[in-house]
Amino acid sequence: MITIHGMADSGNCYKPRLLCALTGRPFRHIEVSMLDGGTKQPAFLALNPAGQVPLLELEDGRRLAESDAILWHLGQDTPFVPADPFERSQMLQWMFFEQNGHEMHIAARRSLLVYAERRSAATPERLEMTLQRGTAALGIMEAHLETRRFFVGEAPSLADIALFAYTHIADEGGFDLSAFPAVTAWLTRIVELPGFRPMTWLP
Repeated sequence: MITIHGMADSGNCYKPRLLCALTGRPFRHIEVSMLDGGTKQPAFLALNPAGQVPLLELEDGRRLAESDAILWHLGQDTPFVPADPFERSQMLQWMFFEQNGHEMHIAARRSLLVYAERRSAATPERLEMTLQRGTAALGIMEAHLETRRFFVGEAPSLADIALFAYTHIADEGGFDLSAFPAVTAWLTRIVELPGFRPMTWLP
């Protein structure tokens, strides 16, 4: 059985857990948190020198870091990776967007507001910058989803899972999702997928 080291309330750590739930793949969860210094302990650094979660540990002991790389590894040979080569590339495009244009603003702003350990970094300037750029990212998603049910093709893909993780809790970062009806409708479609489990779910 695979093992996922991660934080229960982290969107990045939720991504592989959600994919496992949707595909019926069993896994073991080991809680490792940055909040209590767990990711910087020698035992964990021996597994991932970057000191970050999530971390996937395979049955044979090999390990893989970075949430979207883990999604790609676990998603191969599942319906969540399109068969068409161009659609696979489009899926990767949206996964790169999630990390570079979405997560770094939406997740970052949530982290500043939700975790007491981060509030010293929540300067007015940073909060305003992440609000503006996160809202712009949601606007890009809204325009794309106005004519589509999912981000690529006619079925959900790894791109949807990657973007769902922090979008569905964007309100915790002060983003008003009611201003994005197409995004809100898409969130509902993900929640209605067979096998869906909320972020609070652990095996």
